[in-house]
Amino acid sequence: MDVSDAKRLKALEDENAKLKKLLADQMLEASALRELLSKKWQGPSPSAKP
Repeated sequence: MDVSDAKRLKALEDENAKLKKLLADQMLEASALRELLSKKWQGPSPSAKP
């Protein structure tokens, strides 16, 4: 492996790490949204004024 191959490999590893972090963040957000949506939504109380 020459220097250009090593640089390319390093760049790909860096990009892979960034993509893995983005994926983890998105999965966490989706999980939080699924949890929120799974709870029964209750509208405003009848005594609330519009």
